[in-house]
Amino acid sequence: MGQEIMFQDIYTIWLREMLKFVRARSRIASSLAMPFIWLFILGFGFSSSITIPGLPYIGFLAPGIIGMIILFTSIFSGISIIYDRQFGFLKEILVAPVSRSSIVIGKTFGGATIATINGLIVLGISSALGFIDFGIGTLLAIPFMILIAISFVAMGLIIASRMKNMEGFQMIMSFLVMPIFLLSGALFPLKDVPDAMKVISYFDPLSYGIDGIRGSLVGITNVGIITDFTVLLGISVGMISFGTVMFKKSTQS
Repeated sequence: MGQEIMFQDIYTIWLREMLKFVRARSRIASSLAMPFIWLFILGFGFSSSITIPGLPYIGFLAPGIIGMIILFTSIFSGISIIYDRQFGFLKEILVAPVSRSSIVIGKTFGGATIATINGLIVLGISSALGFIDFGIGTLLAIPFMILIAISFVAMGLIIASRMKNMEGFQMIMSFLVMPIFLLSGALFPLKDVPDAMKVISYFDPLSYGIDGIRGSLVGITNVGIITDFTVLLGISVGMISFGTVMFKKSTQS
C-alpha cells in the first residue's frame, strides 16, 4: 500500500511537469531551434577542417548535438524548484503527506522525459536528413539519452535546492554548462586532444553519454558502450540519491 501511494505521488509530480511543458509552446520551439543552428553551422562549417575517417563530420557531430539539447534541457529544468518555492507550490506540497524522495524522483523523471523527447526529435530529424542511419543503433542510443537526462536533471535539482533566486541559479548553470559540453567530445574527437584535457573529460558525465550515443549510432567510441552505460548508470543513481539528501536539507532549513 505504501509503495502504491509513493508511485502515485511520483506520477502526479511527473504529470505536472509534463503538463507545464506541453502548455509552454514557446519553450518547445526555443529548445529545438538552437541545436539545429549548431548542427548546420558547425556541421557544414567545420566539415572541411575536421576529418573523421570513414564518416562525414556532420555524422560525427549529430550525436553530440543530441547530447547538447538533452544537457541544456535537463540541467535548466532544476529552475522549476525555484519557481515552485517562489510561487508557494513547494510549501503546499511539503505540508502534504508526500515524501521528499517522491518529489525529487517525480521532478527528475518529469524533466528527464522532456529532455529525452527533445533529444528524440533531433535524432529523428537527423536520421530523416541522412546525417545518421536509422537502425538498431537508434534504439541502443535511447538508454544513453535517458541516463544523460536523469543525471543532469538531478544535478540541476541539487544546485537549485540551494538557490534562493533564479538569477543565482542561471549564473551557476551558465558557468557549468559550456565546460561540460565542450569537454564531452561533442564537437571533436577526444583522442586528438592534449592528455590533460583528455583526463579532465573522464570526469565529465556527458562525455560517457555522448560516447555511448555516438558508439550506438555510428560505431565510434572511446571507452566502449558497455563502460559508458555502466558509468552513466552509476552517475544517475548517485545524482538522484544526492539530490534527495540535498532537497531534504534545503526543506528543513
